[in-house]
Amino acid sequence: MYKLLIVEDEYIIRKGILSFVNFKELNIYKVLEAGDGKAALEIFKQELPDLILADINMPKINGLEFAAACKSIKPDVKIGIVTGYDYFEYAQTALKLGVDDYILKPASKKDIGEVLAKLISKISEEKYIQEIRSIVSGLKNKPNLEDDNGYKTKIQKEIEDNISNPQLSLTLIADKMGLSFGYFSNLFKKLMGVSFQEFVFNERMERAKKILLSSDMKNDEIAQVVGFEDPNYFSTAFKKKYGLSPN
Repeated sequence: MYKLLIVEDEYIIRKGILSFVNFKELNIYKVLEAGDGKAALEIFKQELPDLILADINMPKINGLEFAAACKSIKPDVKIGIVTGYDYFEYAQTALKLGVDDYILKPASKKDIGEVLAKLISKISEEKYIQEIRSIVSGLKNKPNLEDDNGYKTKIQKEIEDNISNPQLSLTLIADKMGLSFGYFSNLFKKLMGVSFQEFVFNERMERAKKILLSSDMKNDEIAQVVGFEDPNYFSTAFKKKYGLSPN
């Protein structure tokens, strides 16, 4: 949905444009109007329209000055200039100043419709380019799959943050990282050299060992801290790993 400002000092021409152009078809939801450049600039500052259709020969502030002022306020505004043959060179100058298109008087319904359609098309193209750049930028900022300081570090951090969760799983971490189960499974094995289950088990055992050596916590408390719901299973797993019971 777009907002349009029409600037034309001749009332009949201005009203003619308002009456014969199908703004709804162009997806223009609001049309503003002004009879001179000074009034138009005030309206522009307040409304910040997406599109401008302006006569190049206007009182108080001419079309070139008006266009330059609008572009300085809102660089992405799209401006179409309406000019007579006597001001054709001004139209060419306007293009160099950032005006997007122009049409010669007398302008028909078709001419007005076409220039507005071109301006809207430029907005769409720029939005598309911005989206592509945003996507590319996002891809560039993603960690390198082969870099230990990239995905590997992020994976280790996610596991560390969730180590006490008995529901910690490949699916859980894959979801947190926005990756599919299959892709993450292969990526994990590639980066860590072991399966997810083996890595998590080793991490839990190492943490349990450090807690046993540095605290007075009971076995069932330690089991809970490292993600085991069953303290007996924790003791059995610990003994199998290190050859000694937690006690």
